[in-house]
Amino acid sequence: MPAPGNGAWIGEAPPLPAQVAAYFVGITGVMFAGVGPLLLGGLEAAGRLSAAQLGQAGTVELLAMGVAAALAGPVIGNNRLRLVAVVCGLLMTGLNYLTTRVAGDTLTLVRGFNGLPSGVLIWLVTGLIVRSPRPERGAGLYLTLQTLAQLVMVAGLTAFVIAPFGVDGGFIALAVLGLVTAVVGLAVPDSHARLPDTADSPKGRPSARGWVALAGGFAFQAFILAVWIYIEPLSRQSGHGSATAGLAISLSLGAQVAGGTAATILAGRIAWFHALVGSMAAMVALIGVYAVLPSAPVFLAVSAAFGFLWIFSAPYLTPMAIEADPSRRAAMLGPGATLLGCSAGPFLASMVVSDHDVRGALALGAAIALIGILIVAGLHFTRPRGAVTA
Repeated sequence: MPAPGNGAWIGEAPPLPAQVAAYFVGITGVMFAGVGPLLLGGLEAAGRLSAAQLGQAGTVELLAMGVAAALAGPVIGNNRLRLVAVVCGLLMTGLNYLTTRVAGDTLTLVRGFNGLPSGVLIWLVTGLIVRSPRPERGAGLYLTLQTLAQLVMVAGLTAFVIAPFGVDGGFIALAVLGLVTAVVGLAVPDSHARLPDTADSPKGRPSARGWVALAGGFAFQAFILAVWIYIEPLSRQSGHGSATAGLAISLSLGAQVAGGTAATILAGRIAWFHALVGSMAAMVALIGVYAVLPSAPVFLAVSAAFGFLWIFSAPYLTPMAIEADPSRRAAMLGPGATLLGCSAGPFLASMVVSDHDVRGALALGAAIALIGILIVAGLHFTRPRGAVTA
């Protein structure tokens, strides 16, 4: 089997237009993770979701995305991927339109169903990335493009759609994006090469070390989202003006694009161990700065640095998983594990905060981060002799 980073594809290299199409449908699959807070907040303001249902709708959709991304491989297989992409795009069109017609628990159910085709599209582009010659570069490119696309989508919806058409206009825009996805899906690679079996990954499952790597990815996103979900109340608790949290989020998104770009450029030049441990340790230090309720300028700087390190380090979860499980089956499940972490982090954090003090989420996030660092370090220091940390 081609070793990670040796410049060879697993199977035949897809044509460039097919690769571009796969990235496009993967970006649309994860789009709601970026625009969800804006649109779900609009539904709450319109009285179609309660505050509790808002959180439930977001959690259910992320959970569904994670489960679908993890199970798509065994259920769908490696063939007829164009049909899969077209069907997923059409399902997203219908479900986003249906969202405009329902409210309450029914709306939460619809959003959960929408997470399923979204997760399948994430799985589809992941299959391309893990078979590529430099998976961390592909992962960095994917994260950069999805963050930029979400930033543009949020800005476009805010400026041109929601004001004249209301929150339903945002879901109609997502429905139209689903139609575009169905058309572009006709150009994705129609099949993925079969991943080779190894002695450590029997019956097509990840190896034991692969499962540990997935736990590391889960912890990585869980600690970040446990903190980031409370960025707005944390700003208020710090005594900042009402515009500070919004500016912090905008600066963080811009820094995330920069971080993903840096990771893409530096792919193969920095070992995954150093990138992950260094970034996670620095983010723990930044959490400590948040905890002292800093001034607004410091808060903004910390938020930008946090966003940069978040997306800079995330692509290195892929080579970590590949080194832990050279069959790359663990890497295929990586998006599912991280999406589950995205939903678990805020859920756990909600148990340790109060209306007057949300810094319990910071302590929880730091604790989960330290667990993640231990997992990453454990994989690195127990790797088989001769393995290259790339």
